[in-house]
Amino acid sequence: MSDTPLIALLDVSLRRQRELLLDRVSMDVACGHVHVIVGPNGAGKTTLLTAVLGQTPFSGRIVAHWRQGGRIGFVPQSFAVDPSLPVTVEDFLALTRQSRPVCFGVGASLRRRVAAMLEEAGLRDLQWRPLSVLSGGELRRVLLAHALDPLPELLILDEPAAGLDEHSAGQLEDRLRALRASGVTVLMVSHDLEQVRRVADRVTVLDRSVVTQGPPTETLALDRVQAILPSGRGRSASNVRVDA
Repeated sequence: MSDTPLIALLDVSLRRQRELLLDRVSMDVACGHVHVIVGPNGAGKTTLLTAVLGQTPFSGRIVAHWRQGGRIGFVPQSFAVDPSLPVTVEDFLALTRQSRPVCFGVGASLRRRVAAMLEEAGLRDLQWRPLSVLSGGELRRVLLAHALDPLPELLILDEPAAGLDEHSAGQLEDRLRALRASGVTVLMVSHDLEQVRRVADRVTVLDRSVVTQGPPTETLALDRVQAILPSGRGRSASNVRVDA
């Protein structure tokens, strides 16, 4: 495998009005690795993900060296569902997978595909349930199933363990290991430090700027890192270049 990172951030800074949210952040996300960003509340972790996704302007550079087409899967930290919207889990997962509006029904082959997606996510027989009544953990797993079909080259996760019980969190860890084995690169924000120690290949500690980065066991043990981390369970288009 090439030593060239899949994603390279070079002196990325970001201001919102007068507030400096990111200050000259540089980091490499290696191909086929699970790279986790940790840091205190307000450190700019989610903001950094929005920059990588091209959802907010920034200075500096974010360079992508795609190898397999550059598909990105994304699971946000929060996802608001209008309780008055009569959308089932099957409807939601079918929305971007068929050209016909889901109000006219879901095709039989897609219905089987959705059922298989939910089976793999540990949500068997959930397709008929309204999206608005799902628990936080169930909704997060539906969003992950959506992000993984078709399989992305880069998977970006913002607090994927939030709202998950111990069993579901363990399933998430198994899923992350399987994705890494299949060559998917994962960039993830997490507060669950024990989970980070178990699944991460590399950790970046962020507090608006990079505090330190390296292997999880060594990095998280540093006194200056422990002092700022919470306890507990724990791309603008003009700035991004896609290389062949």
